[in-house]
Amino acid sequence: MTHPNPLSAVPSRRPSAARPLDLRVRAQRVQIDELIVDDPHAVLAHAERAALDAPDTAALLGHDADTPLSLPAAAALLCALHEPHELPAMGLRFTRHTTHVTAHNQQTEPVSLELSHAPEQGR
Repeated sequence: MTHPNPLSAVPSRRPSAARPLDLRVRAQRVQIDELIVDDPHAVLAHAERAALDAPDTAALLGHDADTPLSLPAAAALLCALHEPHELPAMGLRFTRHTTHVTAHNQQTEPVSLELSHAPEQGR
């Protein structure tokens, strides 16, 4: 005669869902793209259209009905409103990319890393 296994009456434990482990690590990444203006007329034309679409952002850069955008403000507006891959078609060209990363936990001093490179010519 076979006896039932008493362990079969005990429900099996399901593996608990893995919870995220909070290590109290803080990191900050800053990407800096330096640009030059290849076509000032294109930059100003694109920026004037962008100022109509985003007047609040343009106002932060000094644009209003009586004040046209300066070339630096126009370039800044385009950078604020457009993705980097769109900017060359608007008369702007990247000259250098810099990424600065800082990371630390509560027990250590911040560790910083900075990477910088110039894009290949002919893009």
